[in-house]
Amino acid sequence: MRLGFLFLSSPLSSSSSVIGSSISRSIVRPAPSLLLHRPFHFFPNRATNSSNNFQFSGRTTLTASASSSMASEQARVPPALQLPSPPITKFKIGLCQLAVTADKERNIVHARTAIEEAAEKGAKLVVLPEIWNSPYSNDSFPTYAEDIDAGPDASPSTAMLSEVARLLKITIVGGSIPERCGDKLYNTCCVFDADGKLKAKHRKIHLFDIDIPGKITFKESQTLTAGETPTVVDTEIGRIGIGICYDIRFQELAMLYAARGAHLICYPGAFNMTTGPLHWELLQRARAVDNQLYVATCAPARDAGAGYVAWGHSTLIGPFGEVLATTEHDEAIIISEIDYSQIELRRTNLPLEKQRRGDLYQLVDVQRSSSQ
Repeated sequence: MRLGFLFLSSPLSSSSSVIGSSISRSIVRPAPSLLLHRPFHFFPNRATNSSNNFQFSGRTTLTASASSSMASEQARVPPALQLPSPPITKFKIGLCQLAVTADKERNIVHARTAIEEAAEKGAKLVVLPEIWNSPYSNDSFPTYAEDIDAGPDASPSTAMLSEVARLLKITIVGGSIPERCGDKLYNTCCVFDADGKLKAKHRKIHLFDIDIPGKITFKESQTLTAGETPTVVDTEIGRIGIGICYDIRFQELAMLYAARGAHLICYPGAFNMTTGPLHWELLQRARAVDNQLYVATCAPARDAGAGYVAWGHSTLIGPFGEVLATTEHDEAIIISEIDYSQIELRRTNLPLEKQRRGDLYQLVDVQRSSSQ
């Protein structure tokens, strides 16, 4: 009996700064000891009163010694990368929760002012919200989209991010903007280093298509195309995994980033007034505590008159699932400290990586396997 699920994975880029450049499949599969080639029967364990306790009985029996003989490293195939030593252990992060208007030029100037303020307060990493240069709507995406690869004249939003990152000597996770590439549109996040160089470009992998009757219906797929590349990038402030909003709901993506040595996952996002109160903080804390790393989110400020009303509540979560800094729904610049030594401390306190059961389940990064 084979049990498994699929999730997005990516190959290792030839560039040393970005891990991942295309799509492949990864499979969670049982180890060989569970691929039973003989008939077996499944009976309740009658030695206990609990109906939830079971044991295998028949020609093939799983034993404790068999399971314990499997190394924990086999739960990650290939094994998880060792957490790299970051260039800096402690630094300040700035989350810029911005009000977004229909005036694109105003949005760009406003975002620059917020970045400069965050840097003045000591932030070495600044994160912007999802879709910060445009109203969040399928009607707006084609109008506000920019051709990022065509240069600064075709993409004034990313030109500003590159310039301000270079002038202020900071790393910027540039939220996301609508990107035009040929005849396709993407929801795209750009990462710039302290020299203003574009280090990574993440296109939203999981499109936001939901229908909650009487609450909210939105289908990004009406105008946007899904990205095909999970993104992990090495920067001056450590290794960062990038997701955009709906990507946070898919724990496999975060597991992949953790297995590739990310210190921090940044999710620019714009949860709404229905799912925001229920799931926004919950998902951030889950991704952080499950993978024992930092999670940062940045949302637009709430505009009650907009067609799509954002929940706000930009937040930084620590590797123990603790809320380190957050805000409400108005415009705000959150400054907080990240201390990567806390990752090692928490992983020592709770050595999950050493306790995974490679004899029962495996997370297989097919691309990494094929590239070795």
